Amino acid sequence: MGITEKIADVEKEIARTQKNKATEYHLGLLKAKLARYRVMLLEPVGKAGPKGVGFDVVRSGDARVAMIGFPSVGKSTLLSKTTETKSEVAGYEFTTLTCIPGKINYNGAQIQLLDLPGIIEGASQGKGRGRQVIAVAKTADLILMMLDATKPLRQRELLEAELEAVGIRVNTRKPNIYFKVKKGGGISFNSTCKLSYLNERMVYQILHDYKIHNAEVLIREDATVDQFIDVILGNRKYISCLYCYNKIDAISIEEMDRLARQPHTVVVSCESDLNITTLIDQMWHHLGLMRVYTKKRGEFPDFDGGLILKRDSTVEGVCRALHKSLVDEFNYALVWGTSTKHNPQRVGLTHVLEDEDVVQVVKKK
Repeated sequence: MGITEKIADVEKEIARTQKNKATEYHLGLLKAKLARYRVMLLEPVGKAGPKGVGFDVVRSGDARVAMIGFPSVGKSTLLSKTTETKSEVAGYEFTTLTCIPGKINYNGAQIQLLDLPGIIEGASQGKGRGRQVIAVAKTADLILMMLDATKPLRQRELLEAELEAVGIRVNTRKPNIYFKVKKGGGISFNSTCKLSYLNERMVYQILHDYKIHNAEVLIREDATVDQFIDVILGNRKYISCLYCYNKIDAISIEEMDRLARQPHTVVVSCESDLNITTLIDQMWHHLGLMRVYTKKRGEFPDFDGGLILKRDSTVEGVCRALHKSLVDEFNYALVWGTSTKHNPQRVGLTHVLEDEDVVQVVKKK
């Protein structure tokens, strides 16, 4: 029996098992087995023949956004509308057969936007070009999930399921669980909170199923079985996702309003240029980017050449962005902006900056 058949059998058993207190332990073991099989499917061990052709796209700009979606949802049209790259657009499916990069210039930042081939159901198991598409999505700072507003909403659930199956967790954070494999001493299990889903017996059995017999486990939050398995595997990607419903000019105002009120969602019409600016603004927000300006002593700030940094970056991040040696030569910095109590404020390397702050770095004499 192949890996795909084993995955199907486990999924069927999970589906037909009633979910209650008595079956929690059994379901937990099944989920562990399912996750292990999926890893074996996507990351085969040993020589499995020549590697397939992937998408070799050089990373550029300040951030990378990967567009995923089913065929003919408007990915290529959006790329052509927001960048200078022209991607082939047609009224039939699978027009895009490879990865086409474009670049959005916004707030002084260059955001790389990738137009990926359409995903089909079963992409996580290698159908279509699913594996290549998902491999690129794992390298992105933001996933832009393109959806057709005129079709059933189940398309979003299907895409999320495909991403979930390959270890991409959207709009969530890594579980607060400490896990470390040891050379000996058995399994040490502790928790700092009341657990609703996990218990010591289940943790031991899941670890044994992964052939881990010596480890230290400290659970600091009420995590689920799936979250604990994610921590064990250690190869999960936690990526922000922005849901974009296209073709809103073909639906009612009431339906458009309902879609727009969903979390992390923007509604647009690429053909009619509706709400494209709002979409780019939301991409900036979900990427967590900010601009910081630098200033030399006795001169005005350089508002034309600001630095693009991740939100909550510190003065040390500014120093490293300017030059690596600046951290060793750092004495103090003067900061003007909303992150300070008064302007200017003398701060150290650990001072957290905010959007549009002005920084003057003073080196040691």
